[in-house]
Amino acid sequence: MTRRLTPAERLAAADKDSTLEQIAAASTWDRFLVEQAVFAVGLANDTFSANLLRDLLPEMGHGYIGSAINSLRTAGIIEHTGQVVPSTSPATHGHCLGVWRMTVKGLVIAEARRPRKAAA
Repeated sequence: MTRRLTPAERLAAADKDSTLEQIAAASTWDRFLVEQAVFAVGLANDTFSANLLRDLLPEMGHGYIGSAINSLRTAGIIEHTGQVVPSTSPATHGHCLGVWRMTVKGLVIAEARRPRKAAA
């Protein structure tokens, strides 16, 4: 038998769904910015977490970090290292964040996106 949700649980679920809808409706520019940050950080560091990405992004990009990481993981561009670190965001109360690294596929894509220096 399924338990019925309380009014508070229904409101929390509705708020969560609304937040997910807002993230999904983020502009292409926001998504591109977060993905570019992942590529740049992945090329510069052996491993990284959302903590490092959050420090590099404007506030409007923060809500998309989790979605971008999940999308890049699903596409085989990054992989979980099996490690976690505490979040440095006060809003998250120190919950655990995954530690990621670029896959070979991700490194190839990131390198191809790297701006080329103009010939001298």
